[in-house]
Amino acid sequence: MKTKMKMILFMLPLSLLLTQCANKELGDRVKEPFSGSSYESNNRFFRAVGKGSSTNDNVAKSKADIEAKRELAQQVQTNIRVVTDQYLADTQTSSGSDINDKFQTLIREVTATEIADLRKMGEEKYIKEGEYTVFIAYEIKKNAMLRFMKKKAKADAKIDEVTRKSIEEILDKEIERLDALDN
Repeated sequence: MKTKMKMILFMLPLSLLLTQCANKELGDRVKEPFSGSSYESNNRFFRAVGKGSSTNDNVAKSKADIEAKRELAQQVQTNIRVVTDQYLADTQTSSGSDINDKFQTLIREVTATEIADLRKMGEEKYIKEGEYTVFIAYEIKKNAMLRFMKKKAKADAKIDEVTRKSIEEILDKEIERLDALDN
């Protein structure tokens, strides 16, 4: 029994030392602005943080802005793709691929032109040795984005009536689901 206890007492500090050495090989952990759960997407919001660096502060800000908006657009596309796939699987629509293609085109157009209800959560600028680094955090309320997409779908002359109706059903279903989460 004493031998096991000695072995445990010997191994515990050794394992802690080895663990700390392994972490140092990766370098020191960096905590950047706008990190943490309040800056991550959840069931109510799409959220993204962009980082840009340049010797020109405006260029650094533009890079951060573009990176954050690109990430938001990808999140919207991914989310809508999942919702669309679920809808098409549930309804087993014969024109499912056509609906999916037109819906994806609509999503790309919406996210490429403007992102609805975009709110800046924060912006921080740093300078070190003549180089600016800017961090920008944005969020979009999911319901507002889906309602905007529904409005755009109604106004899009390139979408036929059957496809428009399917897109509106998909969006209505998802809006209803998100509204239930809010309550």
